[in-house]
Amino acid sequence: MAETMQAPPPVRAEAVSQAGRGTAWAFTITGLVGLAAAFTLLVEKIALLKDPAYVPSCSINPVLSCGSVMNTEQAAAFGFPNPILGVAGFTALLTIGVVLLTRATLPGWFWWGIQAGTTFGVVFVHWLIFQSLYRIEALCPYCMVVWIAVIAAFVAATAQNATSGRLPLPPPTKDIGSYAPSVVTVWLVLIAGLILVQFWDYWVTLRR
Repeated sequence: MAETMQAPPPVRAEAVSQAGRGTAWAFTITGLVGLAAAFTLLVEKIALLKDPAYVPSCSINPVLSCGSVMNTEQAAAFGFPNPILGVAGFTALLTIGVVLLTRATLPGWFWWGIQAGTTFGVVFVHWLIFQSLYRIEALCPYCMVVWIAVIAAFVAATAQNATSGRLPLPPPTKDIGSYAPSVVTVWLVLIAGLILVQFWDYWVTLRR
């Protein structure tokens, strides 16, 4: 009887702690990488505003051309350069990641704010992806770094909220955090496939 009353080993508690640290590192790394890309984009945009003849450092060929993207209306979707949003958003994300690395506990409403922010970011990024592929028909390498960072941050936030029970998901999806890297990988592979198909006529010329 004594054996049946023994508490189970603290495996689950350890797993929760590790998941929290994983989220902290995910926010810190994506925030740092995204901030670097967004800041670089902002610097390039300012240089382009000063000198319309300036060629951004990420304008490599007809497809990988930041200049072609920066000079469009989509590059200022809210009336100001999109990189300003990126600098502000990724600075906040990086700060949250660093705070979580100190093992600080954030209130539930704050996690809902993180979920809302990353959801807005991932929706906006996919609008930009659509515009880049099918309207502007050019890609910005720095922008693509931002895409990756936003998607990874969204998956990390969603996985953390699902694991903690904040999101009302059925029990089988509670451990979604363990699949987060695979979700990000598949997501990015699908986007890469869209890019490959859309610009296939150009890619094949590079082999000649």
